[in-house]
Amino acid sequence: MPTVADLVTIEEIRAAALAIADHVERTPTVASAGMTALLGVPTTLKLELLQRSGSFKPRGVANKLLALSAAERDAGVVAVSGGNHGIAVAEVARGMDIRATVVMARSAPARSIERIRAAGADLRLTEDMGSAFVSLQELVDEGMTLVHPFDDPVVVAGQGTVGLELADDAPQLTDVLVSIGGGALIAGVAVALKTLLPDVRVWGVETEGADAMARALVAGEPVAIAPSSIASTLSAPHVSPLTLEHTRQLVEEVFVVSDTDAMRGVVAFAEEAKLWVEPATGCLLPAARQVIERAHEDMSLGFVVCGGNVTHNDVRVWVDRLL
Repeated sequence: MPTVADLVTIEEIRAAALAIADHVERTPTVASAGMTALLGVPTTLKLELLQRSGSFKPRGVANKLLALSAAERDAGVVAVSGGNHGIAVAEVARGMDIRATVVMARSAPARSIERIRAAGADLRLTEDMGSAFVSLQELVDEGMTLVHPFDDPVVVAGQGTVGLELADDAPQLTDVLVSIGGGALIAGVAVALKTLLPDVRVWGVETEGADAMARALVAGEPVAIAPSSIASTLSAPHVSPLTLEHTRQLVEEVFVVSDTDAMRGVVAFAEEAKLWVEPATGCLLPAARQVIERAHEDMSLGFVVCGGNVTHNDVRVWVDRLL
């Protein structure tokens, strides 16, 4: 298991910010009057759904691809994804003229499949996420260069640039909520925030059926799960020792909310914040209410709005089924 000495540093995150500046957007941080009124406390949104490819993922991918050797680039890169990481790998690799292969479960969002193919990547679909990781390992064994979605400190440092910008733009925050798939986003964001704003509390959020981090915290080590949540972008079949240790040391607690509550959050983001978000962001809202219930002092909430790659049909199906 990694130790504190193995955690990503603020220096690595700052270096990542400089390296990837030409490959990503510095997304807006905005005060949300609608969400503030809904929750009753000042609420700030970090709009990573406006990032290139529609989620935060290009940050870590760009940092990783820029760090590859010529031989690693020539071998082509391969990634496994629930959707957003695959889009980012396909689009960033195309911009750097690197051959890319993406492996995903057939249940991945149709929009993600379309965008990956449109970017020119070789897309391989498997029956589920467990078999996707098996296929990934086979391609790595054949010589392709792995771009892991979360088990890589270079990727974690890239995702940490979200927290770097948030701390700079909203130093008044007392509590920040971040959703968790494999854990690279919350790991990097927590390093940046806890270094620059030591009193801030960072909270993680997962959905039932995509709760690999919550289960790992209980077990004390990564455990395999069979993802079943509608939040496919959170559906990692496990976390890694690296992201688990960052979460254990730097995150207050990881909440697990239902798909139904996550979809209520999606609708509330649309109605109150005027944002079209994924369930991976919608899940933050019910967790925020739990954080507010525990507050004994004035607080200022921050949400990392991690992505918006969902279609109208996706949302309609989920609303009809769950709400």
